[in-house]
Amino acid sequence: MKKKVYDFINNNPIFIKFIYGLIILNVVALILQSYEELRVSYSDFFNSFELFSVIVFTIEYVLRLWTSDLDPSYKGNSFQKRIKFIFSKFGLIDLFAILPFYLPFIFPFDLRILRILRLFRLLRIFKLGRYSKSLKTISSVLKETRSELSITLFIAFILLVLSSTLMYYFENDVQPEKFASIGHSFWWAVATLTTVGYGDVYPITGIGKILSAIIALIGIGFVALPTGIISSAFIEKIQKDRKENRICKCPNCGTEYKN
Repeated sequence: MKKKVYDFINNNPIFIKFIYGLIILNVVALILQSYEELRVSYSDFFNSFELFSVIVFTIEYVLRLWTSDLDPSYKGNSFQKRIKFIFSKFGLIDLFAILPFYLPFIFPFDLRILRILRLFRLLRIFKLGRYSKSLKTISSVLKETRSELSITLFIAFILLVLSSTLMYYFENDVQPEKFASIGHSFWWAVATLTTVGYGDVYPITGIGKILSAIIALIGIGFVALPTGIISSAFIEKIQKDRKENRICKCPNCGTEYKN
């Protein structure tokens, strides 16, 4: 019985599509509830849909916890495997997706805290990572390029610190309210280096403008660097998957098989 349940929740295409669709509908419902007129007019529908979703996700979580000792990726006895599932990436996502619904029944919360807890329903979108091949591919690419991305982030941090420090010393005397400290200048450096350029803080001295132009140009190349790393790894991953899943046919007998 447990084996059948394990195969059903992990391999049954109808169940997977149902959970997939329910997650998407939850995200849509969360967006629609942000409109006051819809939230007031259809409050009963939203509450009923939320209750239905929580029941389904709770049953799914309990079944996954129950059958987690059949997962070959977990090592140890049944208890140890269940503990590993609870603290695994998807186990925590499944738990946090339903926990905000039950917490107010256990602990009394202020209404403001309750509104924040409701925002955690957005975590249900991360459940798609278990079912979506695209998200699995993106996750795999980020994992493979984490060392290169870490180097890029480290270089970015150094550039931000240097830029904010230099701009503080150049602009503090003429704009003490906007460049009051290196910390205040850090916001300008982030906006400039990432080429966002909000325009709320900007240099007015000649040397400050020259430095700002140089940093903006560096930012263009910096933004392209991690993009190129991820893009090349993403294309390589897709080509590898296509090659592995390619169907070949024997020229002699015509039998089809995966490459």
